[in-house]
Amino acid sequence: MTAETITSGAPGPAGQDGATGDVLLRLDDVHTYYGQIHALKGVTIEVNRGEVVTLIGANGAGKTTTLKTVCGLLHPRQGTVTFDGQDVSKTAAHNLVKAGIGHAPEGRRIFSRLTVLENLQMGGFTRPPEEIDEDVERIMTLFPRLKERTYQQGGTLSGGEQQMLAIGRAMMSRPRLLLLDEPSLGLAPILIQVVFETIKEINAAGTTILLVEQNALQALNIAHRGYVLQTGNVVLTGDAAELREDETVRKAYLGEI
Repeated sequence: MTAETITSGAPGPAGQDGATGDVLLRLDDVHTYYGQIHALKGVTIEVNRGEVVTLIGANGAGKTTTLKTVCGLLHPRQGTVTFDGQDVSKTAAHNLVKAGIGHAPEGRRIFSRLTVLENLQMGGFTRPPEEIDEDVERIMTLFPRLKERTYQQGGTLSGGEQQMLAIGRAMMSRPRLLLLDEPSLGLAPILIQVVFETIKEINAAGTTILLVEQNALQALNIAHRGYVLQTGNVVLTGDAAELREDETVRKAYLGEI
């Protein structure tokens, strides 16, 4: 299936001028499998430096699989993943962290028995030891709630605090590309706003973001561009503002009739 493209010269609503057209990440005709299950069926996407790009689609569309393929948890059987000009299709996940890809996975996956501080320190395993404290302070400034709970076990945090910790842990490696998988899942509306405002701050500070989010309206409100996935295929792509106005997107993903 060939993806329909919506084109416009206008930037997305996030409004940063960092979306330069300089490609940081490209997936080219990527086919990814779980055993014999063909999950991604020729996915092609690009993420430019400074952008927030969102993937939207129903459960099972291939969004999480795309992120796992980018970060090296899965490797494509066909097609290529290129990061900063290098083919990383078969690169191990821990080496991709060192290369500059951070991942806050669906379900947060924090270390529940470790403290907030220890979780963050684990996220900084690629950083020089003498810089860890500086990185921790940077994350505590970004998420003041975490600073208040420095020595509290991760498993005792609220859902919103755990999400902040998951994002903070991913940011500890100082990634150039941050992968966020369902950051608003299970959060109260007020905390969803806090998380999305923080994502905007992270992007404004220079980190490129590839975002998977069931709350399509929230995602499109902060993204520059978006891709709509359906059963492992990209079926629609365009500027976020135009996707918000697209009739198919509005009916299928924005809850409008």
